[in-house]
Amino acid sequence: MQEPEITEDLVAAHGVSPDEYARILGLIGREPTFTELGIFSAMWNEHCSYKSSKKWLRTLPTEGPQVICGPGENAGVVDIGDGQAVVFKMESHNHPSYIEPYQGAATGVGGILRDVFTMGARPIAAMNSLSFGEVGHPKTRQLVHGVVEGIGGYGNCFGVPTVGGEVRFHRAYNGNCLVNAFAAGLADADKIFYSAASGVGMPVVYLGAKTGRDGVGGATMASAEFDDTIEEKRPTVQVGDPFTEKRLMEACLELMATGAVISIQDMGAAGLTCSAVEMGDKGGLGIKLTLDHVPQREDGMTAYEMMLSESQERMLMVLKPDLEAEARAVFEKWDLDFAIVGETIPEDRFLILHGNAVKADLPLSKLSSSAPEYDRPYELTPPVPGQIDVGTLGIDPIEGLKALIASPNYAAKQWVYQQYDTQVMADTVQPPGFGAGVIRVHGTEKLLAFTSDVTPRYVKANPEEGGKQAVAEAYRNLVAAGARPLATTDNLNFGNPEKPEIMGQFVGAVKGIGAACKALDMPIVSGNVSLYNETDGQAILPTPTIGAVGLISEAAKRISGPAREGDVALLLGKTRGHLGQSALLAEAMGREEGDAPPVDLDAERAHGEFILEYAPSIAACSDLSDGGLALAAFELAEAAGTGVALDSADLAMLFGEDQARYLIACRPDAARTLLDAADRAGLPMARVGAFGGKTVAFGAFSVALPDLATVYRSRFEAQLG
Repeated sequence: MQEPEITEDLVAAHGVSPDEYARILGLIGREPTFTELGIFSAMWNEHCSYKSSKKWLRTLPTEGPQVICGPGENAGVVDIGDGQAVVFKMESHNHPSYIEPYQGAATGVGGILRDVFTMGARPIAAMNSLSFGEVGHPKTRQLVHGVVEGIGGYGNCFGVPTVGGEVRFHRAYNGNCLVNAFAAGLADADKIFYSAASGVGMPVVYLGAKTGRDGVGGATMASAEFDDTIEEKRPTVQVGDPFTEKRLMEACLELMATGAVISIQDMGAAGLTCSAVEMGDKGGLGIKLTLDHVPQREDGMTAYEMMLSESQERMLMVLKPDLEAEARAVFEKWDLDFAIVGETIPEDRFLILHGNAVKADLPLSKLSSSAPEYDRPYELTPPVPGQIDVGTLGIDPIEGLKALIASPNYAAKQWVYQQYDTQVMADTVQPPGFGAGVIRVHGTEKLLAFTSDVTPRYVKANPEEGGKQAVAEAYRNLVAAGARPLATTDNLNFGNPEKPEIMGQFVGAVKGIGAACKALDMPIVSGNVSLYNETDGQAILPTPTIGAVGLISEAAKRISGPAREGDVALLLGKTRGHLGQSALLAEAMGREEGDAPPVDLDAERAHGEFILEYAPSIAACSDLSDGGLALAAFELAEAAGTGVALDSADLAMLFGEDQARYLIACRPDAARTLLDAADRAGLPMARVGAFGGKTVAFGAFSVALPDLATVYRSRFEAQLG
């Protein structure tokens, strides 16, 4: 087949700027072939190269005594003791999920699971963080249904429990939903598999499903804004098969046990191109591929299509040649393709052959480590002046609570998580629905806790404080379960970085995230950046999602709840009544005003350490975030089926979103112990009420708990189910 002529329009269609094309010409000293243009497009786009974000990502703390492997591999690896490690990562599949919600979300789950088992870990838990437009927007219902069904359809068939996540709605996501997928797995700490190729003349082996035309150009599409040509992008969305992925995982883990694997990399964004280049570049080697040997499910595929296909359930491996027969037998047993498609070479070359013709011959290292890197101009978000005058709210506290729990942002989400298998593998201790998800480390007394957090309206108002707050809330969610936070993964979702105000949001958020991760000893060990989340020039809210993992060393130390009749309600932390950017203001008043709440990282650390030290005295615990004390008290009470009475009716006290705060439920004797201990430690703690009865009361205002529970449990499904 005749390859098309390289024109300015063709270069632009590949997302390559004129400056970048000039750079390509300088690197190779000639005009690229069509296949080579596609390879550069794939490797140098935002999604694969991080060219707008690398400068700032390097500032994040990524090391610590618990870290076995930080960013740069398929997933991060953290020590959990006893020779075991937890392997985890979060990634976005935003653009594909907006175009084709079911397959976009499903393949997002499939991709993140591959990132984990590629490292030699068996997946044990999944989460997702989902952001959609307004409930009344004509596309929202279709997107919600498609995305939730896609996540459930893939994860349930593969057999991994979904244990947590978040779902939010805001008009800023009307044209660009966000689907962030998280997965974690367990591995032996001394049996982690990496992607760096080693040894010259080693066979490069293609594993898994056959290659088709689905997903061709997907990574490039994910690095561009949407416009009215969105429907034309539908063919760039991949199609997933969870049953094939399950077989692929079992085959890979079995293969790893044979000792045949030198290095291994999943074929995700940019497919065969990215996986081969990364393996070669990390190992300081070249790669030669003969595409005639690539298993194909469609006739007449070109080199361009094979190199850029993002067909799912595929891996690339460098193999010990003397164990080829054993390796092949494993994959034949699992009815999966096993094909030697190339070899490692000593030269710095990426050599692609097809039909006895050279389709690409490029300097391999220039495709990855020498990709463009930009120091984008940025404008930091100006500070938001002024305080919120409580007197302008004109609402009683019960009406304020009703406004929150009737909103799809804060109503119970059981319609969503009941579509996910939360109990498969039989190690789920705390399923989704309240606080961090908790999984038993099978065969041990250890537990792992998982959470995903960000408050985008905080980040929009004050990117640095919003970035800090996302990490701090993840820290508190883990601590509230009795887990010591270990490490984090981030999924940084922003608009067009070529706009200085958007780049300023990114820079501010990364600064805040870095400061909080360092102060709270939660290094970033993996992650993903998703930029150009805009449609017709309208950007999403800046949404730097933080996924975090914590360890409960003994099951007895878990704070499990529920609150009980007669429990005392204690509040740890200082309340100043910060209502700027609060949930009450947004949901009850329709106002998004004021500054984000400031985050005192020293207080966060001190209060978290106190909770962990006194966990055995605590019956139930919730961090205070959106909705403040009022929403946290209601959620603890509703989960326990018992009422709650708080002493205050003051709106700022009840709905203020000051940080570093926890609501604790405990027996009266334990309350005395905790109050005395906090006093000795110089920490602010006070009795704010009690649990019991059948009403929710704020001072003199009260309502029957069942009436509120009915609203809380029914509103989400009524609006979106």
